[in-house]
Amino acid sequence: VCLATLGPGATNLVTAAAYAQLGALPILMITGQKPVKKSKQGRFQIVDVVEMMRPITKFTKQIVTADSIPVLVREAVRVAQEERPGAVHLELPEDIATETTTAAPFEVSAARRPSANERVVDEAVEMLNAAKMPLVLIGAAANRNRTSVALAELIDQTGIYFFNTQMGKGVVDERHPLFLGTAALSTEDYLHRAIEAADLIVNVGHDVIEKPPFFMVGDELQVIHINFSSASVDPVYYPQLEIVGDIGNSIWQLLLRIDKQPNWDFSYYMKVKEWIDEIRDTGIDEPSFPVVPQRLVADVRRAMPDDGIICLDNGVYKIWFALNYRAHEPNTVLLDNALATMGAGLPSAMAAKLVTPDKKVMAICGDGGFMMNSQELETAVRLGMDLVVLVLRDDGYGMIKWKQADMGFANWGLDYGNPDFVKYAESYGAHGHRIGSTKE
Repeated sequence: VCLATLGPGATNLVTAAAYAQLGALPILMITGQKPVKKSKQGRFQIVDVVEMMRPITKFTKQIVTADSIPVLVREAVRVAQEERPGAVHLELPEDIATETTTAAPFEVSAARRPSANERVVDEAVEMLNAAKMPLVLIGAAANRNRTSVALAELIDQTGIYFFNTQMGKGVVDERHPLFLGTAALSTEDYLHRAIEAADLIVNVGHDVIEKPPFFMVGDELQVIHINFSSASVDPVYYPQLEIVGDIGNSIWQLLLRIDKQPNWDFSYYMKVKEWIDEIRDTGIDEPSFPVVPQRLVADVRRAMPDDGIICLDNGVYKIWFALNYRAHEPNTVLLDNALATMGAGLPSAMAAKLVTPDKKVMAICGDGGFMMNSQELETAVRLGMDLVVLVLRDDGYGMIKWKQADMGFANWGLDYGNPDFVKYAESYGAHGHRIGSTKE
């Protein structure tokens, strides 16, 4: 829940609202407004916040009487939290805020998500038993539900190989011997060698906001879609079977029905995994300076405990962490692959620390993203947060440089100066360190 004043306070929430809406994050925004019954200030600071929020929220409403506050708050919270989670907004005008009311808050009722149809699960089992080289894909929605135990048991019981999307990292421990890797790209990634050989993909928790982890072409590849809601079909994703309902329950139903040792051949996947693991381990002890990405990712992984949380800002390093950082537990790699807005790293880490104060938390930011809201260091210091912020400095917008170069354009408008980050941190009362060698 967050509060802002009217006008500029409300407009400053727009990026956060869009982030939450695309990323499936439940958020309730409450903004102020000038009196609606009688105002003596003309149009000062007044914009139509409700209409502004409408396309980027699930629910937006102006409160017009104090008596309606309990029901509107209850409904806003319900809508924000139900699948697919997202942003909701309430506007509270000044004159309504002064009203008194006898209306009482609504009790929160317990609700259970519906389970999948058993007949559809039976069809999925038939498809799995008939397949020769199936794969499991774990997407963003699986990280929003307690599916880890069921999925891990399904994988262990059947010996099926699995991979994940960037926002599906950690649902099943990525140290698992059957883990192939993370699809950081849509095509021509290392593990697409395995995907191209698969005849069936069980897609658990697919979310259209992420870049497609693979493209469907023709009917050669069969896909089973397992999610809270039915698939959004597009030219590259049109699953032949959909299991709609609570994801965790759907996996348990599959687990109870599937053959203990299906007639599958994973010899090719074994070779691909050996190849991918060899590539992933290349450079993890490289001593050269500046630090190579593989060494940086490996050192962060070595420093973080199993339940430690890394929060990635947006830049080219996000792909390196998606590919090479092995997540051990769910929701220990927080990254935004939906709106992919710069500046997300530091506030995400601060929120993670507020929610889980006993866990080690690290924000990993580029210099560009960090400087978009680095003033939040003051908040972190004031709240006494035990937090590490790793700033990767290249004095430019590196991902856009990569994009411009790939398209044959000249480097334009992407270089800038930076402050002395050590002194900058110290000026807020934080500790600053500059790494001068890879060994450090």
